[in-house]
Amino acid sequence: MIIETKNLSYQDRIHYQDIQILMDKVNFIVGNSGTGKSTLLRLFNGTLSPSSGNLLYFGQDIEELNTIDLRKDIMLISQTVFLFDASIRENFKLFYEYRGMELLTDAKMQEFLNMCNIFFPLEKDCTSMSGGERQRVYIAIFLSFMPKVIMLDEPTSALDKENSKIVISNITSFCQNHKITVIIVSHDSYITETFAENLITIERRAI
Repeated sequence: MIIETKNLSYQDRIHYQDIQILMDKVNFIVGNSGTGKSTLLRLFNGTLSPSSGNLLYFGQDIEELNTIDLRKDIMLISQTVFLFDASIRENFKLFYEYRGMELLTDAKMQEFLNMCNIFFPLEKDCTSMSGGERQRVYIAIFLSFMPKVIMLDEPTSALDKENSKIVISNITSFCQNHKITVIIVSHDSYITETFAENLITIERRAI
């Protein structure tokens, strides 16, 4: 396994059962609203800190790891899409500059966009796109960073059923081929049943 929790709690109000994220697999996290699924993703990459318990990454407590390095390894694509008011190419450029990384070629950018079912030219202004199109551009940019773990919080929330199927199929196939562990939080029972290799159901726990 790549991530493991033991007696994990957040702010002494959300208490998780022990969880194991399987390496190089497609892990889905499901559960009712209010059970702390989105919070759990932020605990996994050190955006939030647990109030008690342990969270292990490759067997090492994340509290002992460099947070910046951890977030490069374990990358979260949240429900809130942030794109600059600029073209697709300029968005790639700005995100890569922020991370101090060498920009991809146009062909490589287009490859990641196509994977997310986006076929616009790179000059396309992101402000003119629909919510679902912006979400897919955002996913494409983050996927291109090739992290060890990619976490997607409700990645199909702005997509119709057909686009959801295509995008998740393409993403999971790509990650499996490149040994990237996938963690998806979703309420979409269809994509969960179709693509989950490890299904984790979070339940509200009282202490």
